Amino acid sequence: MQGKRKPNGHQEKRGKQSFRRRIEDRDHDYPNYHQEFGQLEGDTIVGYQHKSAVLTLVERLTKCMIAIKPAGRKASDIETALNHWLNPLLKHLFKSIIFDCGKEFSNWKAISNQHDIDIYFADPGTPSQRGLNEHSNGLLRKNGLPKETDFNTVSQHQIADVVQRRNNIPRKSLNYRTPIECFMDHVDDSMLSRLI
Repeated sequence: MQGKRKPNGHQEKRGKQSFRRRIEDRDHDYPNYHQEFGQLEGDTIVGYQHKSAVLTLVERLTKCMIAIKPAGRKASDIETALNHWLNPLLKHLFKSIIFDCGKEFSNWKAISNQHDIDIYFADPGTPSQRGLNEHSNGLLRKNGLPKETDFNTVSQHQIADVVQRRNNIPRKSLNYRTPIECFMDHVDDSMLSRLI
């Protein structure tokens, strides 16, 4: 068994990202991405016994967190959840998303084509390339979405409450403004309810 990462003949069935766009492509396409609104980092928080998940997104400029509850952990579940969230929004409100190399994001091409949003992938084994999202996930774990939670028994409303509390805490990096306040500089009130 030594050296085997997947013992007992386990085979991954959740698909693979083909021809994925690397993080260097994002740096080329958006040279000022760290000063632009609409650049997202995304990942999933996995629940009890890896049976459920919550999709998390963070807007880089405002550090505003968004959490979406998909029906499951499959690529099709993530695609459906993202489509449902992006459909009512204005085109080009969000310019790009960076994910890790998880199999749950293997339907990225369909999402990118449908919503005209650029999707990139961090290099394998380098969570620091999506450091803001990793840090935000840690805060959500601490503040109401711990690892032992079965997200199948938690509603979208309960998840949104946890995220809302975090988004209303002032942050030093935002000159002691809250992420929501900074986010509202770029969207109006009517859109906020559809986003978060």
